[in-house]
Amino acid sequence: MALALGLAAPACAADVNTAATLIYYDAVGNETLDPAEPQSGSSFSQEVLLALYDTLVRLDPGGTPTPGLAESWQAAPDLTSYTFVLRKGVKFHDGTEVTAAVVKKNIDRNLALGSRSSGAMVDSLKAFASVEVTGTHEFKLLLKTPSGQIPYIFGGIAGMVASEASVTGDAFGTNFKPVGSGPYKLKSFESNVKTVMVRNDDYWAGTAGRPAGFEHHYVPDGRARLNAVRSGQANVVLIDPRQIPEAKGAGLTTQINEKNGVWDIYVNLGRAPLNNLKVRQAFMHAVDRQALADALSFGSSKPTVQFFAQSSPAYDPELEKIYPYDPARAKTLLAEAGFKDGVDLTHLLLNTTEYKQLGEALQAMLAESNIRIKFDVVDASQFNLFRKPPYRGDYLMARWGGRADPLQVFQELIATGATYNPVGIADPQIDVLIEKARGLLPDDAARLPIIRQIARLGVEHAANMPLMTRSNVYAFKPGCIRGLVPYLPIGDDRFNDVQIAAGCK
Repeated sequence: MALALGLAAPACAADVNTAATLIYYDAVGNETLDPAEPQSGSSFSQEVLLALYDTLVRLDPGGTPTPGLAESWQAAPDLTSYTFVLRKGVKFHDGTEVTAAVVKKNIDRNLALGSRSSGAMVDSLKAFASVEVTGTHEFKLLLKTPSGQIPYIFGGIAGMVASEASVTGDAFGTNFKPVGSGPYKLKSFESNVKTVMVRNDDYWAGTAGRPAGFEHHYVPDGRARLNAVRSGQANVVLIDPRQIPEAKGAGLTTQINEKNGVWDIYVNLGRAPLNNLKVRQAFMHAVDRQALADALSFGSSKPTVQFFAQSSPAYDPELEKIYPYDPARAKTLLAEAGFKDGVDLTHLLLNTTEYKQLGEALQAMLAESNIRIKFDVVDASQFNLFRKPPYRGDYLMARWGGRADPLQVFQELIATGATYNPVGIADPQIDVLIEKARGLLPDDAARLPIIRQIARLGVEHAANMPLMTRSNVYAFKPGCIRGLVPYLPIGDDRFNDVQIAAGCK
C-alpha cells in the first residue's frame, strides 16, 4: 500500500520570522522525555515528544494515518502481521541513520518494559508479538492476534522512534537520552520546568517557515501564563476558559481548538449504586450540560454525552438526544431502581481550581434530583486511586484527551479490563463489537458503523458519563501565531509546524 505524504504548505519566507523562538507556556509539564515513561502516556503532555521524535506513521490533524518515518506499509490478509518500509537517508539528531534495526530496538525495549511503562503504551502493545528486520529499511511486525489498529498505534507514543544510543541498556525515565529525528532537537531540559529545543536544520521533511527554536514551559498557574504573553515572556500560552474575557480585554487573540476531549465521569461499574443502570441513567438526566458549559467554559465547551468532537467522523448527533436535562425523570428512575429517597455517591475530586469549580457546580445540580455527592479530595497526581484496588470513589471526574483511534477510546474506557474501567462492563455486547472492529483496517468502510454502534451502547448504558467538550484555549498577540490547528488524535495540539509571523517575536 503506497501512501501519499501530506504536509502543510510552507509559508512565504517574507511572511514569517524564522529567527525567533516559539515560546509556549503550558498547564502540563514533562517529568522526563522518555515516550514510555508513565506520565508521557497522558495525551496532555506530548507537544515536546512530538517535536523531538518522529513517529512511524504520521496522523493528520483529523487523525487519519499517513506516512511518517515509514513511507509505506502492507498488512497481511489475516491482519496478523504488517510489513513497513522506512524512508532512506533519515538521520537522528546525533547523526546516526534511522534503520529497521533501530526501530526493532525501540519496540523490543517498549515490550520489555511491560508494566513499568504507561498504561497507554501497554494498551498499544497488547497485540504485539515480535519484530523481524527484513532489510536495512524494512521490518515485519508480528502480532499475537489479528488487528487493524496498527497504523493508528504507530502514530502515537508507541510509534515514536529514538536513536540507538537512547534505547541501549537500562535506559528509562530520567536516564533516557532524548535523541529523535523530529523537527526540533534538544538543547536543555529541566524536569517539570522547561524544555528548550532548537530547529533541526537537517530535518527530512524540510524547515521552511519553522522558528529557530521551540521552548516549552510548564507553568501550572493560569494567571502566570496569561501574564507571560501580555509581557512578552511567551508568544503563545494555554489559558483557562475563565480567562477568555480578560485576555480579549487585554487586546490578545484567543483561539479555541475543539478536541476529541471531554470532561468525563469515569464510573465504577462494580460498586452499588452505580452498578444499577437506572441509577446511571438518572445521573445522566440530572445533569444540565448546557448550564455547565455556559457557566464555566466561556464559550469554549459544548454539552455532550459522547467522546468525539463534532468534526470527527465518529461523532453521532443522534446520541445527544438520549438524555435531555430532566430532574423529574431522574427522580422517577431512582425510584424505579429502589432509591425513592435518592442516593449518596462519593466523587473522587482532584484538587485543582478548575476541577473543584466543576465538581461543586455538579454537586449542586445533582442535589436537585436527590443525588447527594460527597467529595473525597486528592492531589491531581493521585487519579490512579480510582482505578486500582481498593478503588477510591464511586466515580472520578477528569479530563479525557482522546486517542488517535476512536476504537482505542472504547478499549481504554469501557471495555472489560479497560485501563480506566476498574471493574465490570455496562453491556457485554460492547466487548463483542470492539473485537469485531479490531479486525478491520482504518480504511475499511465497515469499521465506522461498528464504532458508532459501540458509541451508542456506551451512551445508552451510561458506561461513562461525559459532561461537555474540553477545548484547548490559546492566547497570543494578534496576527503573531500561525498554523496552530486543532489536532484531534490527542489532548495536546501539535506544535511542529507552528510559525511566528513576520514582525513578531
